[in-house]
Amino acid sequence: MAEQKITRVAQLKSVSDFREHLDKIGTRIPFKERLSKVGESSLGTSLTLKSGFTVGNRFCILPMEGWDGTTDGLPTEHTHRRWHHFATSGAKLLWGCEAVAVRHDGRANPHQLLMNEENLPAFKQMCDKLKKDHAAKYGSSDDLLIGLQLTHSGRFAVPDPDRKRKPHTLYRHSVLDGKFNLPSSHEPMTDAEIDDLIGYFVRAAGLAKEAGFHFVDIKHCHGYLGHEFLSAKDRQGKYGGSLKNRLAFLRAIVEGIRSTSQIPVGVRLSAFDFSPFEKGKGNIGIPSVTEGGYGEAFGGDGTGTGIDLTEVYELLGQFEELGIELVCITAGSPYYNPHIIRPAIFPPSDGYLPPEDPLVGVGRQIQVTADIKKNFPNLVIVGSAYSYLQEWVPRVGEAVIDNKMADFIGLGRMVLSYPTMPDDILNGRTLVRGKICRTFSDCTTAPRTGMLSGCFPLDAYYKGMPEADRLKQIKKKVRL
Repeated sequence: MAEQKITRVAQLKSVSDFREHLDKIGTRIPFKERLSKVGESSLGTSLTLKSGFTVGNRFCILPMEGWDGTTDGLPTEHTHRRWHHFATSGAKLLWGCEAVAVRHDGRANPHQLLMNEENLPAFKQMCDKLKKDHAAKYGSSDDLLIGLQLTHSGRFAVPDPDRKRKPHTLYRHSVLDGKFNLPSSHEPMTDAEIDDLIGYFVRAAGLAKEAGFHFVDIKHCHGYLGHEFLSAKDRQGKYGGSLKNRLAFLRAIVEGIRSTSQIPVGVRLSAFDFSPFEKGKGNIGIPSVTEGGYGEAFGGDGTGTGIDLTEVYELLGQFEELGIELVCITAGSPYYNPHIIRPAIFPPSDGYLPPEDPLVGVGRQIQVTADIKKNFPNLVIVGSAYSYLQEWVPRVGEAVIDNKMADFIGLGRMVLSYPTMPDDILNGRTLVRGKICRTFSDCTTAPRTGMLSGCFPLDAYYKGMPEADRLKQIKKKVRL
């Protein structure tokens, strides 16, 4: 194991410890010195959408890619258990629950859920159960907003049990083509193929409405197909070049939905991206592109490690014109710069050690989200990257909402280990340290090696599985 010089969040025992550490690493993160009394916190306030729907509080469960469905894209008992936890977490916004492919060839793994006519009854059952489980615990589900994230995984599609990557790309990429061994014979998608795919998104949105979901997220983040459109500056034809053309895919989907099911549309957006990273000295991540610039990062400044939100603001202005109100902000990709998207001290087995204190990454996402909210006050903005804060989620989350830096605090991997954290925070309970995610990244390492995803270190349900022992052996073999 390479020497770790980063102070772990769990070592920061007091408010002064946390404050002093932020000063030491030169990072600004909003922080509430004294939490509000139970019932008075901004985290517990409601928010009413333009549609008139009132969301009961400011916690959001972020969508995560599932690895425990059937090969036909149906849920299993593991899927139902996770969704039950989402329903009873205390959060009043469920952003998609997890990524759901609109077509088999767009699945990120052979156990990802798939929305089609055959699977509609299962989705209806799951959505109904979300509402019933929430109402059973909280008395009503009238203020619970539930979305379904629709996706095509693009260059990261691994749809079949053979676990071979079967990519769909939009252009020849200067780094990713080589990084993921794309053959020279590979051809990007044609405009006609994209036209056909749009129909699958529109139909899946209609099925989502029929199943009972309140909105759909057309995923534009993390290097998947929707996100790749945003950087397709060198693509020829109607889907590349100008930002107007790069937005044509989403615009066509929204217009198709508007003329059919009319279900509201949200977007989870990687608001900035960096160059792909690779292992450097001591297995610490370094940018793959260090000379000549990197122009394929949407929201990047051309250097590969900087941010320029000019096009992002232009895009968000188009969202407003399209009637998109809900926007969930994230960044980067788990495939080529994971420390940007989900700051963590422990990387997955195929990753690299963080090149910065993960709190720097948390602060980066919070600030970008705040800048977006300030410039687009009429959009409903969900923030991400809070899980690494661990015990400090309540103090930072309340400060963010107090200062109108976001409308919702989004939690992802944290609710795998501690599904009731939102409920505990809102009711002033002492957080259970043994449930708090410490970003061991086992929930990523396991699926990267063909197993289901879950919190193997902290959740007894997964600890008792044979996969837990297999995971330990894999981690012993691959030490960073």
